[in-house]
Amino acid sequence: MEQLFLSVLNVVLPVLICVGIGYGLALTKSPFDNKVVGGIVSRVGYPTLILSHLAGTKLNVGTFLDMMSAAALAVASFGVLGFVALRLLRLPVRAFLTPLMHGNVGNIGLPITLLALGDAGMAYTMAFVVVVLISIFTVGMWIPAGVFSVRKLVTSPIIYAVALSLILMATGTSLPQPIAKSFDILGGLSIPLMLLTLGHTLATLRIASLGRAVLLTGLHLVMAVGIAMGLVWLFGFTGAERGALILCCLMPSSVATYLFIDQHVPEYGPDVAGFILVSTLTTILVLPLALTYWI
Repeated sequence: MEQLFLSVLNVVLPVLICVGIGYGLALTKSPFDNKVVGGIVSRVGYPTLILSHLAGTKLNVGTFLDMMSAAALAVASFGVLGFVALRLLRLPVRAFLTPLMHGNVGNIGLPITLLALGDAGMAYTMAFVVVVLISIFTVGMWIPAGVFSVRKLVTSPIIYAVALSLILMATGTSLPQPIAKSFDILGGLSIPLMLLTLGHTLATLRIASLGRAVLLTGLHLVMAVGIAMGLVWLFGFTGAERGALILCCLMPSSVATYLFIDQHVPEYGPDVAGFILVSTLTTILVLPLALTYWI
């Protein structure tokens, strides 16, 4: 058992080290523009990463679409349960529902599933990432802002990358080798940049109300376990699909959601920052246990 736990730590520690380097860059005030890096990852890194991994991985398209459906149900379940819980706790929905709904499947989920489950696990995690990213930049923005807009949805390169990947997967077609190699290089930038950005952002968050952060983290974790168990049973996932779904549900609150809260309901920004930080730190304990005993 000790050897198994050490093997799990070998999966988690590389991710934490990369996050720690980003944290150190913030502490030493080294030049690092989160907005520029985030734009590169969302407009170039994510689309090329999706294309390079999905187009080159032998996956059943139906199973991949099932994973996207499971991801959509997971986000919706987090939303419904989170809404009810926030009402019962008398906490503002506009401030806390978006971070409760969306896990950090990009920054942490992708590298963890790649290391723990290989290319197949990462490819299934891509399905989850796509759904969560689309939700973050639509519903995740609409809730704190109080406005509805589809412009972000139809202008997102991620949607077109997924559509092209599904066509290539369904037809068994490969990208031309020079393009595939280029996408491999560009997509390879995404994970290290995401982890550095996560560490840098965590170091610069303004923290408040630790007790509320712990309460929300506990609530999020309980919902995650219940939702993961329900979806694994509902879809009958096994192997890499099952592992990827469980890990994605257990991801901490997404750092990206903090930006919308800080912009539209800034009075709750420090509280949301505390929730994100505590849930991220809790992942250090949760992931080894999940990988050891559940996956």
